[in-house]
Amino acid sequence: MTREEVVREALGWEGTPYHHRARLRGVGVDCAMLPAAIYEAVGLIPRVEPDYSPQWMLHRDEEQFLGWITRFAREIPRGAVKPGDLAIWKYGRCYSHSAIVIDLPEVLHAVIRGGGVVRGNADRDEELRSRPVKFFTLFEDQ
Repeated sequence: MTREEVVREALGWEGTPYHHRARLRGVGVDCAMLPAAIYEAVGLIPRVEPDYSPQWMLHRDEEQFLGWITRFAREIPRGAVKPGDLAIWKYGRCYSHSAIVIDLPEVLHAVIRGGGVVRGNADRDEELRSRPVKFFTLFEDQ
């Protein structure tokens, strides 16, 4: 699987409405299910369906999302990030908001306020640049 295929699949989700725990292109998806659906569609991971509440990051310190991610990906420094990699920001008490990197700083993520899957800028958008962020890759080319 190539990085270009991940980005192409991700861009196909643009405009999908936000819906908690959904993962149906054009119908609904959230920021956790978006990368799961994309990476599954291109064959990088098996189907995963974690159970989580819409506000778990506000009430728990457990890094639940990072636990799911590190099953399939490894953390990398910002300088090594390439298209198709994953970014995850700390919202609330733990890392809980993710995006697919299109071409850093451009990312694609599912947001409630934006109405669904939108492009964002990790360096310019206040909701992203003001928070701690980690980067992960599922590729071996780094």
